[in-house]
Amino acid sequence: MIPKRETYILKIARYGRPVTARRTRPNAQPAAPAARLSYLVFRLERRIRARLDDALARHGVTTTEYMALSELRTRDGASSAELARIAFVTPQAMNLVIRDLERRGLIRRDPHPGGGRTLCARLTPEGVAVLRRCDSSLDDIEAVMLEKVDNTTRETLRDGLTVCARALRSDAY
Repeated sequence: MIPKRETYILKIARYGRPVTARRTRPNAQPAAPAARLSYLVFRLERRIRARLDDALARHGVTTTEYMALSELRTRDGASSAELARIAFVTPQAMNLVIRDLERRGLIRRDPHPGGGRTLCARLTPEGVAVLRRCDSSLDDIEAVMLEKVDNTTRETLRDGLTVCARALRSDAY
């Protein structure tokens, strides 16, 4: 066996400089695990919500009101209870939202064609105009958010989030 001093000298002769064994730093931390997708979605939702709340306030609309108006655009005649489920609020809370939207002339409520106590909400022309202005603000927020995301990735993201949302629907169990 060659003594350590001689090995050190042989390495200097061979490489023209001192060569020492590589040592790992004693405090070296392992690479952090990738962030959980649910955490990233939560953070994104919080940031979108903060910007959306500010933007919609400039139009005199809350986020819950915007969700109700948006849903009525695609589901004309939805009941207050249906809108509550979609907006993740109680039926009582949505009833207050609907009453306020109706008072402001953004929606109207008609009796359900099948009778009973259910009222069907519908957008008024003023509601459509407010919704368009709100949509424009949301377009601006999404433009900033997606500025560095190519179209293919946008479609993949949209599809993936849609699949995830459907998987966690309460009626999916």
